[in-house]
Amino acid sequence: MTYQNPETIVLHAGYRADPTTAAVAVPIYQTTSYQFKSTEHAANLFALSELGNIYTRIMNPTCDALEQRVAALEGGVAALALASGQAASTFAILNLCQAGDNFVSSTDLYGGTWNLFANTLKQLGVECRFVDPSDPENFRRAVDSRTRCFYAETLPNPKLNLFPIKEVAAIANAIGVPLIMDNTAAPVICRPIEHGAHIVVYSTTKYLGGHGTSIGGLLVDSGKFDWEKWGDRFPLLNQPDPSYHGAVWSQAVKPLGPVAYIIRARVILLRDIGASMSPFNAFQFIQGLETLPLRMRAHCDNATAVAKFLSAHPRVAKVIHPSLQDGELRRRADAILTRGYGGLLGFELKDGIEAGRAFIEKLKMFYHVANIGDARSLAIHPATTTHSQLSAESRLASGVSDGYVRLSIGIEHIDDILADLKQALEAI
Repeated sequence: MTYQNPETIVLHAGYRADPTTAAVAVPIYQTTSYQFKSTEHAANLFALSELGNIYTRIMNPTCDALEQRVAALEGGVAALALASGQAASTFAILNLCQAGDNFVSSTDLYGGTWNLFANTLKQLGVECRFVDPSDPENFRRAVDSRTRCFYAETLPNPKLNLFPIKEVAAIANAIGVPLIMDNTAAPVICRPIEHGAHIVVYSTTKYLGGHGTSIGGLLVDSGKFDWEKWGDRFPLLNQPDPSYHGAVWSQAVKPLGPVAYIIRARVILLRDIGASMSPFNAFQFIQGLETLPLRMRAHCDNATAVAKFLSAHPRVAKVIHPSLQDGELRRRADAILTRGYGGLLGFELKDGIEAGRAFIEKLKMFYHVANIGDARSLAIHPATTTHSQLSAESRLASGVSDGYVRLSIGIEHIDDILADLKQALEAI
């Protein structure tokens, strides 16, 4: 049965009961290996002429249940569970790019992703071309014959200016490159594939899990990009792969559906690099998914209330949250964020970096951690932590000033959240 609503999808999609025991909860298949039925069965699995479990570095039944459920939630055809959100971002790019290639990314990025793109991938010979997303045409202007994809965050952490998905997706389709969207900060409230994105990236560590216990990531393939039509631009998918007896991925997996991108990521990158999600972590994320729509509702409602409170406080110079935006940014937010404005917000204190540090020190209920998306409320001062490795110019381009504080608003009672913020502001 196909489900349409996220509240139902997160509970029922992709798994009904264990075929052996009839267990309703997804079991933790804590195993490295799987018994082959015969030598022929084993050979077929390794040749990809038959699908099935080979080794947990590449696939696992617990991870598979998570993959199917998130693919259904996003409206995609397949997904791949990985060890972290950083691994998902890395695989998303390296599945299309090799040395000498480039891709175009929004400047509005999480600091760790910026560093990955600007430095680590550069060392591998892959160039990231950063562009300001306020003008979607900047993406078109940065393209050449070696450009393999566009990359952006739906609700950029920490800038929180909603990305123009529809406009950039139209450019991507016209010139033949896929748009990859990191939707970590906006699950349920945005489905990027509905707005034209081709690949979706998640750090499951954040809202999808919600409990702050496990690290993980996911890639979701929409199945809507025609890799063969633009064959010259994507040699990794359209030319013989020497590591798989000359398989041409856009051709070899056709009987399985439009899943060339996700299959190559699994059987090449995951096989060789080994950034696998553990079955236990997959189980944890499945538990988190079951309450995701309910939690996102509370995150969004509480964050909107906090934004209103902070915007009226005399120590606060500026509050950054979609609910307070106007003009084109607000129009875009209202069009794309259909179930709330998200649980993240930022604000700038009038007294700069020392005030930012002091505020963090005075919080009592909020946790001072580097994560976002927990059920608990979290706070951090990005200029001295998550974005401290960036240059001052790059920090400002990503939305981080010296006095900027990022809050991830949890699902506690709003009165308790506001009381903690009030006492911390009054104490600095």
